[in-house]
Amino acid sequence: MSIETTSPHAASPERKPRVALVFGGRSSEHAISVSTAGSVLNAIDRTKYDVLPIGITHEGRWALVGDDPARMAITDGVLPDVAQLAEQAEGEVVLPASPASREVLWSEPGAVPKLLGEVDVVLPLLHGPWGEDGTVQGLLELSGVPYVGSGVLASAVGMDKEYTKRVLVSFGIGIGPYTVVRPRDWESEAGRAAARERIAELGLPVFVKPCRAGSSIGITKVKDPAELDRAIEEARRHDPKVIVEAMLEGREIECAVLEFEDGPRASVPAEILVGGGYEFYDFEAKYIDSSEVRIPAELDGSQSAEIRRLAVAAFEALGCEGLARVDFFLLTDGRWVVNEINTMPGFTPISAYPKMWEATGVPYRELIDRLLQAALRRSTGLR
Repeated sequence: MSIETTSPHAASPERKPRVALVFGGRSSEHAISVSTAGSVLNAIDRTKYDVLPIGITHEGRWALVGDDPARMAITDGVLPDVAQLAEQAEGEVVLPASPASREVLWSEPGAVPKLLGEVDVVLPLLHGPWGEDGTVQGLLELSGVPYVGSGVLASAVGMDKEYTKRVLVSFGIGIGPYTVVRPRDWESEAGRAAARERIAELGLPVFVKPCRAGSSIGITKVKDPAELDRAIEEARRHDPKVIVEAMLEGREIECAVLEFEDGPRASVPAEILVGGGYEFYDFEAKYIDSSEVRIPAELDGSQSAEIRRLAVAAFEALGCEGLARVDFFLLTDGRWVVNEINTMPGFTPISAYPKMWEATGVPYRELIDRLLQAALRRSTGLR
């Protein structure tokens, strides 16, 4: 028997649904999340929705932020920060404590909490841990507030590169060779030696990555064994659990998945073309120097059909909802392997996800509307 929480809180016909836009957060992807929020604020249809921007600082304070998208952009390499955008230095936004209410509060030290009004749906534009990994999704489930995107399990699995790969393999979806360096592996010399042996079996070069992070932060391409320990330490600055992946020869192709009324569909694919002297698609190449993204990717009909099929299969294997971006390698022997899945892809002006859907016939504003409408239709709880 299915158990679910039905919503008694649907927006009345007299008012527009109110969207809480939540962004920033405690992860190293804070600035990308803020930039994403600015783009969404620019594009969301204000004739259909009221918007409440809520930023989460690096320290975890939920702050009210002015509705000023221009201040949220990455400008001349300068990264935006919620602490600089917050309207007040103290106080915090408090979500409903139970599904019985949708009232959001503003709480300040020594003052009576103030009502900020009801929220009908949350758009959690959070990247990385403490946001994209099921933590905020669990909080919203407890509050009984509908939200855009995957639920707790899919968000957690999609955030952890190891378990993404384990799930995909169980569904017969191809992945590349890898190994994991767990926190305890790096706490003793015997553990380090064993980890180095496992990594040596992958061959060189390898990519050393934080296991639960994104935006290419903390990633190092290692071509010399002498560089390995330093690369692992760099990844561990962002996540104590590290994944090491063998380098794959091929093309880097992405596909966007969106849940429609009749189920998930995949967009036309895009190809990442890394230029400017960068060896791989790292943070600077993505967000500062803006490497080229070719949309649609130059693929033949059967290749395009296959990546779109696999993207939907990966989406369903993890139990995703709403949206995801699935990143592939097309190997030189013609095989497709999944690199990773992003359950809350970026929506910045240069992000591939909205660009792929625009090329498929769903413009940015409609894309946001579809995501919000799908969330408003969906109940919280088990489903």
